[in-house]
Amino acid sequence: MAAVQKGKGLVTEINVVPYIDVMLVLLVIFVITAPLMMEGVRLDLPDTEAEQMKKDEKRLVVSVDPEGAINVENIDGNIPMASLAELEDHARLVLRLRPDIQVLVRGDKTASYGDVAGVLATLQEAGALSLGLITDPAEGK
Repeated sequence: MAAVQKGKGLVTEINVVPYIDVMLVLLVIFVITAPLMMEGVRLDLPDTEAEQMKKDEKRLVVSVDPEGAINVENIDGNIPMASLAELEDHARLVLRLRPDIQVLVRGDKTASYGDVAGVLATLQEAGALSLGLITDPAEGK
């Protein structure tokens, strides 16, 4: 894409405008898709009247969906767990690195009580000193 200037010869500079256009398009795509990637596992949580949690607290969140599948929510997204043994290994590792971390369980309200209880027991076996359940706020609040 060389151009001729008036009497001075060829211009040997690279035209960076197309590269800037591509970078802006990529930036727009990233800005639009980033919130979608942070969505997590969709669960229908039970409603309760409880105080809302602070967002800045460090915590380990384990989700149980209606089919009983277990996911550990991470900064990078969700990590599916194939079994309770795999969950226990992962929880032991996290609790060894951060013994003060808050451990919470998100159980879908249509999930089997046995599945959620199994996750709670597994986390307790892994060394979690305090376990919490995540719910949705009641309609009246």
